[in-house]
Amino acid sequence: MRTTRRARRLAAVVLTTGAALVVSPLATTAQAAAEPSAPSVSAKGAYLADATSGKQLFGKAADTKRQMASTTKVMTAAVVLDSPGLNLDRKITVKKTYRDYVAEQGASTADLRTGDKLTVRQLLYATLLPSGCDAAYALADAFGSGSTIKARTASFISKMNKKAAELGMKNTKFDSFDGISKGGKNYSTPKDLGKLAAHAVENPTFRTVVKAKSTQQKAPAGSGGTRTYTWYNTNKLLGSYDGAIGVKTGTGSAAGSCLVFAATRGDKTLVGAILNDANRYADAAKLLDHGFKSKSAKTMRLRSLPSGAQQD
Repeated sequence: MRTTRRARRLAAVVLTTGAALVVSPLATTAQAAAEPSAPSVSAKGAYLADATSGKQLFGKAADTKRQMASTTKVMTAAVVLDSPGLNLDRKITVKKTYRDYVAEQGASTADLRTGDKLTVRQLLYATLLPSGCDAAYALADAFGSGSTIKARTASFISKMNKKAAELGMKNTKFDSFDGISKGGKNYSTPKDLGKLAAHAVENPTFRTVVKAKSTQQKAPAGSGGTRTYTWYNTNKLLGSYDGAIGVKTGTGSAAGSCLVFAATRGDKTLVGAILNDANRYADAAKLLDHGFKSKSAKTMRLRSLPSGAQQD
């Protein structure tokens, strides 16, 4: 009789333990179902991170090297803004060379006029909003060193590569100040561009510039008097996604449609990059929703650019 009771007790223990083992996987499955799943994006490469901690929140071919088109100009601006003794009010005279360059390349332009004198700050707007390759050229020429334009722009590109190394952008190389690469040796990865974005948005001037949907800037005209420039930001995520603060578009035949982006909600800032994606804005919104645990992408309506504005 004792043996029978003991056997029953043992059986009860075994059954109880067995029940616990059965419940545990079900609980884990339920917990996983409650967590937001990673979004599906059509980008060839994508990345999302917390700008403060650097923690990766999403990655798709995040370390694969690809051409990045005009998102290159984020580094152009970063090199200028990190220059020792920077004077944002320094005036730079527009050279005919800059206008000739965009005409020859069929490049995006801020339509800078020869002889006009724009400040460094204004040239940053001209570079980052309408994606002006003429403005990027002016900055590279002004902040490089050497006795010729060719030498100065080469020097500036060297500074871009040095800055990339400082930021730990191990899979990035620049051979261009604006993203127009003759030899195809201007490339990065979504993860590296995320690192660059996190660095860039720490600078208050950069943050102010890329956050602007448009700007009007007055400059002394080469022909006398004052010229007013009006530039619109090619980044349609601004004014469309709640909290978007930048950063830069890029489009090229080899690179496809690209976007380096950032958004802030509360005390959290997220940064990311999308390379080669025809649905870059919708996918960027999906990634940001994933990071913020929100559903803004489903109701987002893209801001449209005025007729005649630069597209990038």
